[in-house]
Amino acid sequence: MRVGILDLLGPPARRPVDLGYQMLITKQYASITPQAISVWCRRKGHDTHYATYYGVGKPHRMLPMDLDVVFISCYTQVSHIAYAVAKLYRAAGVRTVIGGPHARAFPVDCLRFFDLVVRECDPELIEDIVTGRHDPGAVVSSAKPFDDVPTVEERMPEIRASAFFLGRKRLPLTAVPMLASTGCPYACNFCIDWNSTYRQLPAERLKVDLDYLSDHLPGTLVVFHDANFAVRFEEVFETLEAQPPGRRPPYIIESSLTVLRGERPRRLKDTNCAMVAPGVESWTDYSNKAGVGRTSGTAKVDRVAEHFAQLAENVPYLQANFMFGLDTDEGDEPVELTKRFMDKAPFAFPTINIPVPFGGTPLHDQLAADGRVLTAMPFSFYYAPYLVTTIKNYDPVSYYRKLIELYAHAASPQMLRRRLATTTHRPIAYVHRARTASFRADVRSFEGIVRMLRSDPEFLAFHEGRSTALPGYYRRLEERMLGRYAELLSPAERTPDLSPADTPPHSLTIVEP
Repeated sequence: MRVGILDLLGPPARRPVDLGYQMLITKQYASITPQAISVWCRRKGHDTHYATYYGVGKPHRMLPMDLDVVFISCYTQVSHIAYAVAKLYRAAGVRTVIGGPHARAFPVDCLRFFDLVVRECDPELIEDIVTGRHDPGAVVSSAKPFDDVPTVEERMPEIRASAFFLGRKRLPLTAVPMLASTGCPYACNFCIDWNSTYRQLPAERLKVDLDYLSDHLPGTLVVFHDANFAVRFEEVFETLEAQPPGRRPPYIIESSLTVLRGERPRRLKDTNCAMVAPGVESWTDYSNKAGVGRTSGTAKVDRVAEHFAQLAENVPYLQANFMFGLDTDEGDEPVELTKRFMDKAPFAFPTINIPVPFGGTPLHDQLAADGRVLTAMPFSFYYAPYLVTTIKNYDPVSYYRKLIELYAHAASPQMLRRRLATTTHRPIAYVHRARTASFRADVRSFEGIVRMLRSDPEFLAFHEGRSTALPGYYRRLEERMLGRYAELLSPAERTPDLSPADTPPHSLTIVEP
């Protein structure tokens, strides 16, 4: 069979600055599951074609059109690109299959454009799909996430295609995606992994991959895609520390502060950790991830900042992840506490996320039940700086003004100077400057939205939940985002179907191994 696998990583670049960022950074976001599917199909002898789209070029030309089946993976933000590409393949008689984060979150909407939707997969399920053993119109899933992660050596054709320049030459930021575990032990209500089962993958597989990288791609950056890295810390780090010091690749992880306690930050340094991105999330909630017990407010800020300071002594680059706009956020306190953290830990670059109600999460179910999801908002806007819900304790103008206050503080000249003073690494100084510039651009975007909220009654009514009519601003903006693909999707097709997967006549087929 002729099989195609397309991983959509980002929206089309619309500005020169976007083009540079997407060619250097977004290009390195390739997911492991599409690469695994490509390997599994190649093992079975299928004629396999793999590509990634990172905002440059035309995604429907990344693969041949004369395929038997095409697998497309995407995030919700770029789902309309995936839908348009699927319509082109369907018109050519190709069986279309979607997986990835968007398929897990909104499977019913996906079925409007794809023959099959995959929630979880394994090699057996993929082979059944390729050979036509599932009827169109189904949502299918393996009984559990796969643990047959192909080795880096097996994935090298896909890694070269996704991360190398023209598939041949390593770039300075070339990254190899890897997994040491699947699932997550936490149940954050906004995360699509909230009900996943944590599973540690075999240590021997990790060792094999590290040995291969040391021999064939020495010094290449490794990005671990684990939702929460090294929950079973000793087991993972015994494998990392078994590598001779001169053969340890730099690596990036997401982990919780609870895991990175005591002497463990020093072991991060010893094993060549280049970046850690812990999720703080909120000063009033999710304290189990921060390792501070029931502490909240100013006391939590100070303890978390001290923990980040310990990490900063051992890891070159830190990112602190926050959510603003949760139901527990109210008044000035969340903003003031986050600014306090920035002042106490300038070496940790903050990301401040707007809550997004991804389907299948408790957050989505709660907001949908309360009538607080803006159901007419296209999926293209399910990311910052756009609001797709009404915020419990802030009106739209007040919410965006507080976002402006947070972002302006993070991007102030004083804060940039303090960040630059904390590093002697030139690449990190460049990243700080680039991200600060990006935050300043975000401030301008927020200010533009505030102006429309104040001047356009239709726009304000929509964001206050008093109107279900999509403002013309979003219609026109999505037309520009989609470019020539806009003509393939009618306004009705861009309006999401937010029905859960178990809504009749839809059903989820669990395929046992």
